[in-house]
Amino acid sequence: QELDMKQLEKTTGVRWHGVSGLLMASLALAAPTLARAQVIEDSRMEIYGFAMLDMGHQFDASNPDWNDVARPTKLPSFDEEFGEDGNWFAGVKQSRLGVKTFTPTALGELKTIFEFELFGTGADAGQTTFRLRHAWGEVGQFGAGQTWSPFMDPDVFPNSIEYWGPNGMVFFRNVQFRWTPWQDGGSNFMIALEDPGASGDQGSYSDRIELDDIDARFPLPDLSMHYRMARDWGHVQLGGIVRQIKWDDLNDEDAFDLDGEETGWGVNLSSNIKIDKHVARLQVVYGEGIQNYMNDAPVDIGIKNNFSNPVTPLTGEALPLLGIVAFMDFNWSDKWTSSVGYSMIDIDNSDGQADDAFEKGEYALANVLYYPVPGVMMGPEIQWIKRENARDGFTSEDFRVQFSVKYNFKAQIGGK
Repeated sequence: QELDMKQLEKTTGVRWHGVSGLLMASLALAAPTLARAQVIEDSRMEIYGFAMLDMGHQFDASNPDWNDVARPTKLPSFDEEFGEDGNWFAGVKQSRLGVKTFTPTALGELKTIFEFELFGTGADAGQTTFRLRHAWGEVGQFGAGQTWSPFMDPDVFPNSIEYWGPNGMVFFRNVQFRWTPWQDGGSNFMIALEDPGASGDQGSYSDRIELDDIDARFPLPDLSMHYRMARDWGHVQLGGIVRQIKWDDLNDEDAFDLDGEETGWGVNLSSNIKIDKHVARLQVVYGEGIQNYMNDAPVDIGIKNNFSNPVTPLTGEALPLLGIVAFMDFNWSDKWTSSVGYSMIDIDNSDGQADDAFEKGEYALANVLYYPVPGVMMGPEIQWIKRENARDGFTSEDFRVQFSVKYNFKAQIGGK
């Protein structure tokens, strides 16, 4: 392209002369583009994921939108709530697609991840549809987007084929801004501001019109953190969280003022312990009002009787919970693995919740998995779950047998 010398002088701030000056000016203008080209050349992108088939038989009954996973909260709370026992399931919802990028910068390596799966939840429960798992970027000490909460330890998840996983595990991918001021190999300390959210149970008073205009409000982000110490034998991680949960009574036409607030908090101690080629995966968590951070738990706030106060006869309580995970992954050889273990969550219900409110859930499984070639996995798994209600003495169980086949793929573009 023909260059205007006056424009070059104005743009670069230097007076250029002759052909050599023209070449130097062109290089000066092109320098940012050349630098970007060098960054692209040094970057790499990984495309990865897997196609996975799950099929099996559910011997008992659960919520039909969730009959292909083992969730105690989805078991019936009274006889024949979900009809007759026995159901066959099959699907490809666990299939996954992800992209990671790695780019060198002056602040360190810039890392990003976008990852999706096909397991519908919420309004899409029971459907095979795209669902975002991770949308995350980090460079230096700071990261932002959606990924694992620092309060959780994803390494506690066992080598199982059941999708949902141990019910007593802290398990939450959340939108957050995160700071990691210290990192040494696998050890680190991180702290994050997370997107808040919680749910409430109106219990025995759910039909009262006075509660129709109660709205939740979250004026502050959830504050989470963890310290992780990694060694040759495994790791230990201590996580913590604190959160503010408010609810507002928008009805100004009655004699009641049902505004309120609670502070949720939790402590999570987890570990992986290597025993020869095998790995123990352990966790214990205790807290109040942190149910939405748990893998399978009901509401964070339960309604509570407060009849001594005629203006606020009902209030809310951050429900205490205890969760445990204890699994053992056995790596017998390159072609054979097994996993066996147990998980539990126990909730201290409030006195205003209904008698059939969820109180306790149990989860156990065992499997034998075969890897005929790298990237291919198949095998059977047996699963058991149980639900206990708060006060009416009702319990329900489900026993399931599942068989899965998984085909992994991974490709790299760029890099050295």
